[in-house]
Amino acid sequence: MAITTTTASSPLFSMNLNDSLSSAHCPPLLCSLPHHRPHLAGKFRVSTTSVRPKPYVPKPPMFSVSSGASQPMVPPYNVLITGSTKGIGYALAKEFLKAGDNVIICSRSDERVESALQTLRAEFGAQHVWGTKCDVRDGNDVKNLVKYAQDNLQYVDIWINNAGSNAYSYKPLAEASDEDLIEVVTTNTLGLMICCREAMKMMLNQPRGGHIFNIDGAGSDGRPTPRFAAYGATKRSVVHLTKSLQAELRMQEVSNVVVHNLSPGMVTTDLLMSGANTKQAKFFINVLAEPADEVAKYLVPNIRSIPTSGSTRPTYIRFLTGLKAYSQIFSRLAFGARRNRYLVEE
Repeated sequence: MAITTTTASSPLFSMNLNDSLSSAHCPPLLCSLPHHRPHLAGKFRVSTTSVRPKPYVPKPPMFSVSSGASQPMVPPYNVLITGSTKGIGYALAKEFLKAGDNVIICSRSDERVESALQTLRAEFGAQHVWGTKCDVRDGNDVKNLVKYAQDNLQYVDIWINNAGSNAYSYKPLAEASDEDLIEVVTTNTLGLMICCREAMKMMLNQPRGGHIFNIDGAGSDGRPTPRFAAYGATKRSVVHLTKSLQAELRMQEVSNVVVHNLSPGMVTTDLLMSGANTKQAKFFINVLAEPADEVAKYLVPNIRSIPTSGSTRPTYIRFLTGLKAYSQIFSRLAFGARRNRYLVEE
């Protein structure tokens, strides 16, 4: 699982090694792996137990604070993705556009927004994609993002909270600077809360309602993330925030606005590769990591299937499941599969 810069994030993957590769010796990018607990040959053992939030089933009837009647949600969908000028956010935007949807991208960098917008419009047409600058840490910026979306699309069906940061920092917390800690926490926690708040306020007033997807990362399952402890702590809060919002909507008997979790797994971003400085890190990146485009090809149809089916049930969509991770590690140990796929191993 990958993380990116403050403008386009892809969460770190979650993995957990056995005692021989415990968190005390685990490289910073390799600290948890989802779901069952199969045993591998030799010194590797994969623990794939994960904490998956039990989804709340909203109560009928359909509810909207708007005066209009509830409307069905049918494609093409209007999609907004934060931190979407590179990495997994950009790849998701492309896949939605390929599916015929309308997409708004954003980043805190004007230059990156303009560059990404030109590329996407050249391929998919200016009538399907828009972009604007937005710093998710700033409440006014996010409110302006909502207004921008309403001005151009009238409503948003799918809002994906992808923006996040690790400040490109891999070091013990005792060595972290104030600036790095503030960057990580305000982007990943405060920024997510602001975006959820504004997305929910907007969708509650839409007859179509809407779906919000919060992207998780390493630490989201409660496992340790040494050398990026602040990042892991903020990603743990993603799951809690999502569950709390699901509970709030249920208490309000709102069923046409739903908050979900989204897990892209281990994505080969620049930041992930920058942390590949140990033998173990190279091993797991080669075995488990996938390019952003491949991950997006899996995630987008699963995301779109939720409004298409009319489901009002919160979901947790995962790309890298425990079974998939175990199978790939076993293939590597048994047959040498994926050796030196991205990085030359010693």
